[in-house]
Amino acid sequence: MGLRYVPREINAAVSQLGATQLSRKGSPVSQDRDVRTPVFRSVAPSQDADVFAAADVFSTPVVRQPERTVAPRGQAFDPARIMASIGEAAYEWNIETDVLAWGANATDVLMLGGLAAISSGRNYAKLLAADTAASRFDVVMKSQQRDGGTGVPYQLQYALQPPGAEKALWIEDIGRWFAGADGKPAKAHGVIRVINERHAQEERLTYLSRFDGLTGEMNRFHLTEVLETTLSQAIAQRGSCGFMLVAVDNLARINESYGFDVADEAIGAVAKRLRAKMRGGDELGRFSGNKFGVILNNCTPEDMEKAAERLIAGVRDDVVRTGVGPVAITVTIGGVTAPRHAASVPEMLARAQETLDRAKAKRLGSYQVYRPNVERETLRRENVRAADEIVNALNERRILLAFEPVAETVSRQTAYYECLMRVRRADGSLAVASDVIPIAERLGLVRLLDHRVLELLVSEMAVVPGLQASVNVSPASITDPDWWSTLGALLRANSGVAERLIVEITESTAIHDVDDTRGFVARVKDIGCKIAIDDFGSGYTSFRNLRKLGVDVLKIDGAFVQNLMRSDDDRSFVRSLVDLSRRLGLKTVAEWVQDEPSAQLLAEWGCDYLQGVLIGLASVERPWGNAVKVDRRRGTRDPQDGPR
Repeated sequence: MGLRYVPREINAAVSQLGATQLSRKGSPVSQDRDVRTPVFRSVAPSQDADVFAAADVFSTPVVRQPERTVAPRGQAFDPARIMASIGEAAYEWNIETDVLAWGANATDVLMLGGLAAISSGRNYAKLLAADTAASRFDVVMKSQQRDGGTGVPYQLQYALQPPGAEKALWIEDIGRWFAGADGKPAKAHGVIRVINERHAQEERLTYLSRFDGLTGEMNRFHLTEVLETTLSQAIAQRGSCGFMLVAVDNLARINESYGFDVADEAIGAVAKRLRAKMRGGDELGRFSGNKFGVILNNCTPEDMEKAAERLIAGVRDDVVRTGVGPVAITVTIGGVTAPRHAASVPEMLARAQETLDRAKAKRLGSYQVYRPNVERETLRRENVRAADEIVNALNERRILLAFEPVAETVSRQTAYYECLMRVRRADGSLAVASDVIPIAERLGLVRLLDHRVLELLVSEMAVVPGLQASVNVSPASITDPDWWSTLGALLRANSGVAERLIVEITESTAIHDVDDTRGFVARVKDIGCKIAIDDFGSGYTSFRNLRKLGVDVLKIDGAFVQNLMRSDDDRSFVRSLVDLSRRLGLKTVAEWVQDEPSAQLLAEWGCDYLQGVLIGLASVERPWGNAVKVDRRRGTRDPQDGPR
């Protein structure tokens, strides 16, 4: 018996897929429904379950007037053909009789020889894979929702194993069930589609969310989950566990020399060697690009040392064979035991990293196991306290500027002021730059201080038109795009400031990368500012490089200036610097000038400017309220104040 009844929901969904065309006169073209392939076939239920009596699912069919749809010219509108073309098949399930009716293309979609194998809900369920979590029966019959008259939607995925098929088909089943008079599900209809490719992709993404695609080991997220569980068990059982960070040495050099493919081969080989040398029950994961994490159960510090030696030897003792030839690989290890030396996962990770860093500093290819150190713990707590103080000072606007005069050597008139940072502590006292900057650099906060000092200075120069000043820039800010953006924005917003501003960098920064420094100097001068090298003489900059840099001012390190009257070597050195600078067309500033005899000597040699106790100390009080006169008794500058 051929049935052509199309349930309302399926007919509406399928109709949207039809290609619509209008005749040239704008009138729709429709085809007679009798020429179409039946959407559903009535299938006699299987005889292997006599509980199912032969029943006509559509014993009281509702005959609907054919909807006038638009089909392509010369082709009948055929929902079954459309659904077959997109790999979908429609079904209707009479739950009371368990008869399952299918669209004509179901056998093609499900790769079946006939419809007998899926003629009932029970027969269809027999094709489900053994590990199926939920079937259509489960989703419909165990639904907690109630049918309000329009049906209850459902959607699920499951694996179907057609008879004789080598691989299972992953099915997406979307439908709607309808309740009978008793409120329980009485019938359902829907559409199935094969989603093997999509399911494989989803499985791949699920796998990669927990495992590393290159090595097959756990990724960092999954590794820390396992570490959390291991630590909890160790605490509950009053036992001990360990965590080691294993870093592949010189991986960046392998990347540069051989390429990323060879580096990936090396990483994969290291993972296999580590796995081969681990104890049963221990866990391995890829922690980051060149680091692996190893979780050791029931581990003491002595056990960890033995494991580290075994892993290092396992990687080092033979070269790694790659596509371009053999590559020698070593690893460095840092580890910590818990809960003895770490009470949480973040603490374990931090201390393992700290120990790894110490092992690298000692020697590549070595290992260290964390052991408590009172001085190190004190320093860590001090760092945390200092970081909080710096951040709070920034947020509470407690960063201040102190200005130290730089005077012309002969006239002793102030030429400009060096801007130095001060931090007002919570108790009202002032911290000089030398107390703050080293900690800020170590904690990565110095860029924030540079930004704030620059903002304060430019604002000051904008309201004091005659003020000329210099500002120090840390190495971290030289290559910081945000600092450049801030500088450019401030100078554009405050015209006339750039030509009065001198940017100071230290000699050690200048010689770190001469080419980068040349680019920095060029950008500063293009903006309109001058540039000075601070603490010159403390490094090893040659005058050839100095000439290449194109700086404007050379500030002679005060360590050589303060002993001019007592050291022949310092006198010779400073005099040579002044003479060579003059030949290169550079202005010179002598720092830490302590007394008048030293100033007279510098004047004789041709030094342009003086700075130090003799000229005036730095003060947070604004000296330009009384011309250039500076109250030297209120100075706060330390001779070791450094570049701030």
